[in-house]
Amino acid sequence: MGELKNPKLAIPVALMAGILWSFGPYVVRNIDEAHTVPWQYLFTRGMVIFLLLNFYLYLEEGLDFIYNYKKIGISGLIGGCGLATAMITFIWSITSTTAAITLLCLAAMPFITALLGFLFLKETISTNVWVTIGVATVGIIIMAIGNHEKNTLFGFLLGMISAVGFSVFSVSLRWKKETPKFTTVAIAGLICFLVSLIVITSKDLTLFSSSKNQSLFAVHGTIVCLGMILYATASKNIQAAELTLLSLTEVVAGIFWVWLPWLGINEIPSTNTIVGGFLIFISIFYYSLIINNNRRFIALN
Repeated sequence: MGELKNPKLAIPVALMAGILWSFGPYVVRNIDEAHTVPWQYLFTRGMVIFLLLNFYLYLEEGLDFIYNYKKIGISGLIGGCGLATAMITFIWSITSTTAAITLLCLAAMPFITALLGFLFLKETISTNVWVTIGVATVGIIIMAIGNHEKNTLFGFLLGMISAVGFSVFSVSLRWKKETPKFTTVAIAGLICFLVSLIVITSKDLTLFSSSKNQSLFAVHGTIVCLGMILYATASKNIQAAELTLLSLTEVVAGIFWVWLPWLGINEIPSTNTIVGGFLIFISIFYYSLIINNNRRFIALN
């Protein structure tokens, strides 16, 4: 992957990645009747992610990028399936509940990843990390208890499944460090594309939505790819603790964009969401202060 000539640029590059990703929920909120076209969204977004990442790999490695698929292995397939699951449940979650709840569920990923690493990779979890997991769990429970509106709890559960899917992807990268990361993400996009195509065909749905929606689907896929490239580039020059903090920009800014009244959405989080989210943020902040190694925990280099 590309190297930054000036390491001091790593922090603004990482921040830019998080800010790019944060526009995802705002893009989804501008989709016309998004809850009626989730498969068309996943079809287009998956295709865009697959094509753009392969194009990027071609620019970086030439035709040799094809050999990355031969090195995927079982870890890459598991990671790709986990990430595809996360992508699929994300759109169902955010169209069923508030963007704040979905994003705060995703903010719990470091803790879920730590637990999965403990269970499947036999990685040690310190007492401090157990404390942060406990506090974050309390925050998640508060969020769940305080949301009884129609489909909100369903959206919350899907948000948690999405977080687990992303965590499976992260653990798969740590399981086999030689697994080509971007190729794994491209496979996730391909899985979304194929699963959506099968569902659309079996249910006799239209393959494409309106031109406006199709443009937004493609924009979101592009945002994901560009953010990932920037994040991976920055991750080679920033410690994991700092990256954890910088990655919060996605959650904070994502909630902000859909709330900002003059952007047209004005989605205000409930009190329980704010309280639960605050506990999750406190947990992540503390967590970022106690991890000092294993950069692959959250990086894609």
